[in-house]
Amino acid sequence: MSETDPWTARPDDDLERIPAAGLARKRRGGVRRAPKPRMTGILDSPVRNLYAGIAFTVSVMVIACAAYMAAGWSFRDALYMVVTTIYTVGYEEVHPIDTPFLYVVTIALIVFGCTGIIFLTGVLVQYITLSQLTTVTGLKRMKTQIDQLSDHVIVCGYGRIGVVLARTLTASSAGFVIIEQNEAVAAEAMTDGYLCIHGDATSETTLHAAGVTRAAVLATVLPNDAINVFITLSARSLNPELSIIARGEEPSTEGKLRQAGATKVVMPTHIGAERIAELILYEESSRLLDGLERTHGLQSGLRTFGIDLEIVTAAPHCPAIKMTLAAIERQAKGAFFIIQINRRDGDVQTDPPGSTVVREGDGLVLMGRPNRAAMLASLFEPRVRAGVRG
Repeated sequence: MSETDPWTARPDDDLERIPAAGLARKRRGGVRRAPKPRMTGILDSPVRNLYAGIAFTVSVMVIACAAYMAAGWSFRDALYMVVTTIYTVGYEEVHPIDTPFLYVVTIALIVFGCTGIIFLTGVLVQYITLSQLTTVTGLKRMKTQIDQLSDHVIVCGYGRIGVVLARTLTASSAGFVIIEQNEAVAAEAMTDGYLCIHGDATSETTLHAAGVTRAAVLATVLPNDAINVFITLSARSLNPELSIIARGEEPSTEGKLRQAGATKVVMPTHIGAERIAELILYEESSRLLDGLERTHGLQSGLRTFGIDLEIVTAAPHCPAIKMTLAAIERQAKGAFFIIQINRRDGDVQTDPPGSTVVREGDGLVLMGRPNRAAMLASLFEPRVRAGVRG
């Protein structure tokens, strides 16, 4: 990836779910809240002034032409007189100005017409140089705001996942900065009102410009696994205490991202497939989870305290089959507890008793701590995978 100027800011992303708890937990008390950046100024939209200047000048010309025509001039002579006057050309009058009415009309035309042309010229100059002025003043203001951030989030990539992530962080008033290599997409992020650096996130210069040494979390959500690994490696070397959340597409990439220094790895395709399976197989439980997410933000509140809700399936040949719920919770040692079970035949049991026995294909709704992946794998993944003898 080529080096680009880090102060001149969407690749194809798939799904939008990134664990909020991972972004909220970090040293020094978590991600610091920050006000929404101010990315606009008085010079940013001269179009209204341009329309006003044109309307004023045209109005003066129409009124002056009508006045000269009322004094007996032809339309051609009136228009010629008006144009030569407001543009200060100074040719000789087509007709003598020999009446008080013509004196008043001509003086008014000089004052208002020339004023309108001067204003319109200034607005045109402003309009033509707007992009240069915005680039200089806007980027300088943005750099100052980024330099003032600390304990913030760095988002690498402004694709579909990056857009939703930025919107969510903004809603929670979390301070963050986006790194985007595509100039048009970076400009779009700035237009949306976000702090954005146009540059290569694999470059240490760009990461330093984003304040990686002061940041609390870095989320790399690009669709390219190799680039995500390289960004993770670079960020970890610059800030050993940084919490890094990395996106992975291929299952084999997860181990590489963790070896490179990723704190957590998110597999959007895997998450999306699991969610679709939940909606197909466990409609009642999915409705329960959706209802909790809509009920006063309970799901987000639970994540704030490090608690997640999840649906798991008792796969064939897994150790959990024929175990009671109480035995499973004892073996989990507090990592989670079961609040609902969905039988394969469609029966749904909410708050099931501990004596309930798990059968193959059952879906269980769990509430527990985020770091429970190993425990879930040991209980609900098959000991002997399909197609393997032994």
